[in-house]
Amino acid sequence: MITQFVEQLPDGKTTPDFTRKPIAITIQEGKSAVFKSIVVGDPTPTVTWSRANGEMFFHPDVCIQKYDAATQEHRLEFPKVAPEDADTYKCYAANKYGRAVCTVVLNVIEGMIHIIHQNGTREGKPMEAGEKVWEILLSAEKKDYEKICAEFGITDFRGMLKKLTEMKKEREEEIAQFITHIRNLKPIEVKDDDCATIELDMDLMDQSSKIFLYKDGVMVPFTKEEGEGMKHSLKQVGKKYIFTIKNLGKDDGGLYSVDVEGVNVFSTDFKVQDVDFAVKIQEVKAEERQDALFQCVLTTPMNEVKWYGKSALLSNSGKHEIIVSEDKLIHKLIVKDCLPLDAGIYAAVAGIKSCNAWLIIKSSENLTISKDGCFHRLKILKITEEDAGKYKFEADGRKTEAEIAVEDPPRFIAEELEAFKNPVTVKKGHKATFNVSFIGREPIKVQWYNEGEELADEGNTKIETSEGSTRLLLLKLQRKDSGEIKIKLKNEFGTAEAISQLNVLDKPTPPMGPLEIVEASSSVIDFKWRPPKDSGGCKIQHYILERQQIGRNTWKKVGPIGPVAQYRDSDVDHGRRYCYRIKVETEMGTSDLMETEDIQAGTKAYPAPPSAPKVVSVFKDCINVTWSPPSDTGGTSILGYNLEKRKKGSNLWGLVNPPNEMIKGSKCAVKDVVEGMEYEFRVSAINNSGAGEYSTPSEFVFARDPKSRWRFENIIELFMIVRAGNSARVNINFEASPWPDVIWLKDGCPVSKKVTISTSEGTSQLLITSAERSDTGIYTIIVKNIVGQEMFSIEIRVTDEPKPPGPVELDENVPGTVTISWAASPDEKRDDRLHYMVTKRDSVKKTWHVVADRIFNNKFTACNIMPGREYKFRVYAKNDMGSSNPSESPKWLIPAKKANTNTSQCPPKFLVPLKLHTAPQGYECYMTCAVKGDPKPHVTWLRNNISLNTNTNYFISNTCGVCSLLILRVGAKDTGEYKVVAESPLGRAESSTKLSVRGMLPPFEFCMMQILQKK
Repeated sequence: MITQFVEQLPDGKTTPDFTRKPIAITIQEGKSAVFKSIVVGDPTPTVTWSRANGEMFFHPDVCIQKYDAATQEHRLEFPKVAPEDADTYKCYAANKYGRAVCTVVLNVIEGMIHIIHQNGTREGKPMEAGEKVWEILLSAEKKDYEKICAEFGITDFRGMLKKLTEMKKEREEEIAQFITHIRNLKPIEVKDDDCATIELDMDLMDQSSKIFLYKDGVMVPFTKEEGEGMKHSLKQVGKKYIFTIKNLGKDDGGLYSVDVEGVNVFSTDFKVQDVDFAVKIQEVKAEERQDALFQCVLTTPMNEVKWYGKSALLSNSGKHEIIVSEDKLIHKLIVKDCLPLDAGIYAAVAGIKSCNAWLIIKSSENLTISKDGCFHRLKILKITEEDAGKYKFEADGRKTEAEIAVEDPPRFIAEELEAFKNPVTVKKGHKATFNVSFIGREPIKVQWYNEGEELADEGNTKIETSEGSTRLLLLKLQRKDSGEIKIKLKNEFGTAEAISQLNVLDKPTPPMGPLEIVEASSSVIDFKWRPPKDSGGCKIQHYILERQQIGRNTWKKVGPIGPVAQYRDSDVDHGRRYCYRIKVETEMGTSDLMETEDIQAGTKAYPAPPSAPKVVSVFKDCINVTWSPPSDTGGTSILGYNLEKRKKGSNLWGLVNPPNEMIKGSKCAVKDVVEGMEYEFRVSAINNSGAGEYSTPSEFVFARDPKSRWRFENIIELFMIVRAGNSARVNINFEASPWPDVIWLKDGCPVSKKVTISTSEGTSQLLITSAERSDTGIYTIIVKNIVGQEMFSIEIRVTDEPKPPGPVELDENVPGTVTISWAASPDEKRDDRLHYMVTKRDSVKKTWHVVADRIFNNKFTACNIMPGREYKFRVYAKNDMGSSNPSESPKWLIPAKKANTNTSQCPPKFLVPLKLHTAPQGYECYMTCAVKGDPKPHVTWLRNNISLNTNTNYFISNTCGVCSLLILRVGAKDTGEYKVVAESPLGRAESSTKLSVRGMLPPFEFCMMQILQKK
């Protein structure tokens, strides 16, 4: 239950609520029990616990309240459950905006005690103080432990609890020999008639078991009947045993113990206070509805005295007020708003002293007291709830009493009950309110139900209950909220219920199938359907219908038709099939539609169209076509087909087969054709109902003999260069009949989705709108038909102007030469056709001229370098798009030297050997090396050990020891091992390398290229 303290919560603030409520526990005595709860709210709520009977006693060994920050759980822990812990507990969560409360029950299962009969009594001797305190603790309540320990000087509380637990266990085992159950142990209590009582409930296994009473360890004699002159007496009423001590005096104080067959079952400490009445209470007379005051004065200050009214212990309440003066000597009792029932004897008890006096009420006419001889009569004319209670009559020391219980069950106020019973009707999304007033004795529990399910004050449900009235508010209602609304009132005297109805209006649900076909003839379709499952709480106004003829795309309205769920359609064609859409319309709107299955008018059912005819072969005087049967035969077998043909450019279709002779199979040889003309064909299937609709037409085809070879027209070049970012477009013209399938491949795989292929009559176009380097490759077109297939390939290279090479360095390896080396262009890895060109300028000529081109590595040796001249070199990166900006070398100067007349001979030696070469097909390849020797050696070039010095396909030079070989157009035939041999009379030296050719064309493309070159 949640109580909100303010009418409207501030933004972001909430009242407390339980996200996890504690769960009821039933547990064996002696086990540990834990209640857990999780609460939310802003600001953070404060959590407290209470119990229905008595106060909570928090102690580490008894009951502990904890909060676990990790799990956000508030816990109430019982380390060792005892029977007295059994109770109903409440958990409160409160902040400044409200309070939430939930209840939970702890049930304790007490162990059964098995009895062993044993006789004997306790040895009668005075008890020591050490023995006395343990006897007191064994029978005391837990809330009194600390006070008892403080009185007897016990400081080890935990040790006391441990020992006390062991003693209780031993005591329980001893008690179990004679008693099955003991409960309701009440400490000694002084009554208002100068006597004290000890009360307890016991279930004796043997009713003849002996019961003994001890005072400070000494047996006290007692009688089992009152009024026999004995000071101590025992009265048994069923299982209740009451010991009474009469004529109380100071010597009656001490520890009283009750034993059964020598086993102590209960002990209570009776302390006699040294106090008496200086002024006793006096008789009080009061008018009805006025207050009455009793007052006494003590000889010794005392915190409180016990007040009794008609032998019942009184306490502060709405009826009685107890007042104590500051000096604790004057004690007052005020009886408020006196009624005749309040009349009687009132007593004050201080220690073992007591005094009493009458309260006399001057009653009204409603209450009369009369006497007729020995008969005394109290008469209440119009009894009310205030008249309920205990009535006592006393005469000459004799007492008798009776109790009046005034039952006041909850009841509804008649006028409001009639209004509540009227049904409430609202539209979807609106709110509904139910109010009702009631009377009856409080507290009255109010419960609201919707269709038997109890409603809670949460979400869109608001329940407000005050004294004598309650209100149910339902917000944002939906159709599913419709139903029976019931209120139930309950108090201790009975229950009352009232019922109303809630109807939430909404648009209806769709009509329901299945259809019931009443008639389906050649001229009429008559059918029924079921009304909607929920009409939305409104009366159906009419149904709206639409109709569609199967095979068409349009729907035709044929309604509304009224509220009857049946329709008769007479506007139908024999054999046709129809489908209907049905909707319901009410005052709240139109439902979603229900679409029916197909309904056929009569028994005719035409077949569906066959597949489009396919041309198998073509000749100048005959065209062979085939087709596939229809998927829907109309429910009967296909008898045959009608085939029609049409010339290109004409609107007229002509029947191929004679009108009365259908084609039995699914193929036909059409011979009525004219050579050179183009034709298309369509076909329809025939069943018992007749011919169905025609198929889609075939493709146009020429009536002529098939060609034995293909022919590509206007063949373009085999190689195309495209700048990155530009479009690449390839148009291929071809001639073929019948019409072929056209397929484009890139490097043997289907082209990507970014490539657009457009094929029309005799032409196919490949388009790359924004070419990238990744689009580089060999693109192949394949055209094929029933005659055969042909293909054509073109290489498309997507590139861009190259970036210049890196820094240029110069070095002299051979006298009279200079070796130029440079860092690769950034584009070298992305473009396998990129190469370099070197230019030179000296201080004499002062003009730039090319000294080397088509260099595929990053080094070149320039010859004829003259001493005394200053040289500069420039290196360019080149590809299919052009040249980059140059990278320029530093200056190079060899100082002029005087001629050296001393010469020394030496055998041939390679200063710079040959390097490995990989060249693109169709490009130049330039191989160089440097050799020295004196006399000058003879140099021979070989490929695969065959001399090349006389082969005119290779350009060979030897300048100042720099040997060069140039291949103008590298091809597959140039691959292999290349070797340079230098020989002189003094010796021989060799240097070898291998040449591989990159991007060699497949055999077909290579042959096509050769053919085109020859053309």
